[in-house]
Amino acid sequence: MLFLIPAYLSENSPVGYFAPAVKEYIMRTDYFFVENEKTARKVIKFFAPEKKQADLQLFLLDKYAGTADLKDAQELMKKGQDFGLLSEAGLPCIADPGNIIVRWCHENRIQVIPVNGPSSIILALISSGFNGQEFTFHGYLPIDRSEKKSRILWLENQVQKTGYTQIFMETPYRNNQLLEDLCRFLPPIARLCIAANINDPANELIKTLTIKEWQKSKINLHKIPAVFVLGK
Repeated sequence: MLFLIPAYLSENSPVGYFAPAVKEYIMRTDYFFVENEKTARKVIKFFAPEKKQADLQLFLLDKYAGTADLKDAQELMKKGQDFGLLSEAGLPCIADPGNIIVRWCHENRIQVIPVNGPSSIILALISSGFNGQEFTFHGYLPIDRSEKKSRILWLENQVQKTGYTQIFMETPYRNNQLLEDLCRFLPPIARLCIAANINDPANELIKTLTIKEWQKSKINLHKIPAVFVLGK
């Protein structure tokens, strides 16, 4: 079986935020597909501190990996070895390359078991006050300034034209620049939700304001995990 195991969004998240099944499945196997080994070890220790780190067998599955890179793990699974799949944050396979091994499991009749947990994208959406029936997640916006401007204007046009909520992210060290660009390119009445440090009880910030209001706000998002949401 392949267990799709959620990771915390913040190291300060209380363990009580998570279903007991998370620890249960982590304890059932020493074999994991991980996006980042250091992060995965911290997540495993967070949920199951008694688990021996030396026993862990971690197989790297990042954005550069393909199924050909995972042959050893696949052979173990074909022989009946259970595996866990861990993202760097939140749910596996959402803004995460884990779908590669999930697809392979379906093709090879290996059972896939999802475990309930947080998704920054969904938590930002439900906290925004925007349309949660129809929405689109775009991942990261272009780095090139002119391309980014075009995409931002297109996203706002989609909000006004279709009513669909538009969700996107940025590398944390470029968050402040993205907010500046949003305030510069969007009309003053456009509505933007910023959800930062989600599930961190002491530092969580979730606000929906107009661009005009964001222009007056003093907020520092540098190196802080955040999700940006445009909507009506």
